[in-house]
Amino acid sequence: MGMWTRQRGARRGLALLLAGGLLAGCSTLPQTPLDPKGPVAQTQTGLLLYTLYIAVGIGIFVTAALLYVVFRFRARPGQTGVPLQIRGNHLLEIVWTVIPILILVSVAFPTVEAAFSTATPPEGALTVRAVGYRWWFAFEYPELGIVTANELRIPAGQPVRLELTSNDVIHSFWVPKLAGKTDMVPGRVNIAWIQADEPDVYLGQCAEFCGDSHANMRFLVKALPQAEFDEWVRQRQAMAEGPRDLSPAAARGRELFESTAGNCFACHAVDGTKAQGAVGPNLTDVGQRSTLAAGILENDYENLKAWVKDPAAFKPGTTMPSHARLSEQDLDAIVQYLQSLK
Repeated sequence: MGMWTRQRGARRGLALLLAGGLLAGCSTLPQTPLDPKGPVAQTQTGLLLYTLYIAVGIGIFVTAALLYVVFRFRARPGQTGVPLQIRGNHLLEIVWTVIPILILVSVAFPTVEAAFSTATPPEGALTVRAVGYRWWFAFEYPELGIVTANELRIPAGQPVRLELTSNDVIHSFWVPKLAGKTDMVPGRVNIAWIQADEPDVYLGQCAEFCGDSHANMRFLVKALPQAEFDEWVRQRQAMAEGPRDLSPAAARGRELFESTAGNCFACHAVDGTKAQGAVGPNLTDVGQRSTLAAGILENDYENLKAWVKDPAAFKPGTTMPSHARLSEQDLDAIVQYLQSLK
């Protein structure tokens, strides 16, 4: 019995050491809640660590008490008879009832405070409506008249109010370094907010299993200095004002994009053109995005062409049809047109 208890205590100690090592390692990952970069994430991480320290302290105390009892009251060589039986100790029973109550209260107060402080966006926050689709994200800026996809640009140091919903199934909006998870539920709008203290790129993803390509449903949050964000807004709004100057190949690609030959206009929108589809991502600024297919491919010529030709090869279950029927010349023209959209 004593040997078994010692082994159990050793395993607990090893588990605590491994947990500490894993938590320390998590802080170096691109997606980790242990490296907060905004006020919401800082509040949530502080609460997480507070409860973790309490739990670790309880674990250490219980393990130490267990080991003490095992060694202090173990059977000695030559000992016979039944040990003295203790029927109960009212003082101890009161103590080990009151202590857990005090621990729960000490956790409840900061938990409630954190819940209220992160529930309501600050006054003057920029509003963004985020809509989850299988398997990509649409971002609408109602105050700015901008719609984009899979890359959310925000001004650094400013709060952003998020109106979160879904077009199909339940998704979950999660940017670990900026805020915890918030569900995106069809027919319902959940409110959350984020803020990036410094300009940087933050990785996000869907955190609710939503089908075949759930793991391929990612996005970027690009926090820009205020001047750069204002310039992006100006450029993005200008894209809706009219046709762009295109090379002959890109012009041919636009014709294919807006015709039944390519049939892209039926699903996608490009501001300032007759392509006003609402099934797939808005492509008005696709040429300036750093990723394709909701964050799974780098946005370069070869990847874009391969994606347009056979999207199912990269994202199982996608509703985007294959364009392998098009000639290489037509595919090249469409890709050049898409790359010009910036």
